[in-house]
Amino acid sequence: MDTDDLAEQGRARVAWIRSRMSLLAAARDELAGTRPFAGHRIGMSLHVEPKTAVLLETLAAGGAEIVGTGNFGSTQNDVVAYLNTLPGVTIHGAREDTAEQHAGNIAKVLDAGPDMILDNGADLAAGLVERGSAHTILGGTEETTSGGDRLRSELAGSIPFPVIVINDSVLKAIGENKHAVGQSAVESFMRITNVMVPGRRFVVFGYGWCGRGVAQYLRALGGKVAVVDTDELKAFEAALDGFRVGTPQDFAAWGDVFITATGRPDVLGYDIVENMHDGAILANIGHFPWEIDVAALRARQTGSTEIVDAVERIDLPNGNHVILIANGRMFNLAGREPKGNSIESMDLGFLLQTFSLERVATQAATLPPGAQPVPDDIDRTIARRMLANLHAAS
Repeated sequence: MDTDDLAEQGRARVAWIRSRMSLLAAARDELAGTRPFAGHRIGMSLHVEPKTAVLLETLAAGGAEIVGTGNFGSTQNDVVAYLNTLPGVTIHGAREDTAEQHAGNIAKVLDAGPDMILDNGADLAAGLVERGSAHTILGGTEETTSGGDRLRSELAGSIPFPVIVINDSVLKAIGENKHAVGQSAVESFMRITNVMVPGRRFVVFGYGWCGRGVAQYLRALGGKVAVVDTDELKAFEAALDGFRVGTPQDFAAWGDVFITATGRPDVLGYDIVENMHDGAILANIGHFPWEIDVAALRARQTGSTEIVDAVERIDLPNGNHVILIANGRMFNLAGREPKGNSIESMDLGFLLQTFSLERVATQAATLPPGAQPVPDDIDRTIARRMLANLHAAS
């Protein structure tokens, strides 16, 4: 398919999604009048799919110039082609990019000299610090738990500008992380593997908002669910919610499917994998492809076979095999025919992005430097709008 046809395909897909994102539609009309982003160039690193395109159209309507890239393994090429037809929007990257090419795309975004950032996983923030150019940024947003953790640990004290962490919003935690990720993970798992959920044994690593949602939705469809979390309070909550709770080794031989949702590296290591039964399935729903120690798994494999796109059989020295989904990447966006989170949840989440970026553009001097939660008035404004939409649909 040539670039023009690819762009037309992307345009059609985005148009359908846009018609269902009423919160962003209202915001787009507001921002077209106030144009708070006029004169600003926003550097973006975010999963590039149709819902993201609607967010970027909204920011562009508010006057923004946008230079961006996707996240590793989740970029949808037709959406990139469509976005690159829009005035003032430049998107780098493709689904087939290697990790090295993705790093190069991040560099291209920073080379463009943005004065605001829309980050996912703190890749742009880390690049700015490494270059010594963080002082050139007015402020920005961070989408994920993983990025928020990185800003508060690895990058703590190095960020001189305000970064509003969207994932700190309770509104997003409930609407997107718990319910939308839960739904998306189960839907994507079923579509990618064609495996039955009822009666199957699932082990969910992490009982934060995303892990809660994954566990809840699997159980709702009849799955038998166990939870692993090193935080005693979260483990206690999971137990009171009716889930089995224990260590990875407790469930290594019990589980049929292992899903990581922690935001932490190497939580599912080879020492756990080698004790799994033959045919166990490994999948990650966290942002970074580091929760399953894929490197250790590949270092010890005796063979591998791609069954279908995003489904790979890995043979082990003990004679067993495991099934690896999407090479350990976020499987609801890096798997086959990716849909990501529901349209309505991303309408809410991306309105949080829009209003938080507007706050940075217009009131950055009133915000402290470094990672911080979404301002309470923004959370409450969006909650009222979302409730009004829900009531209208009932």
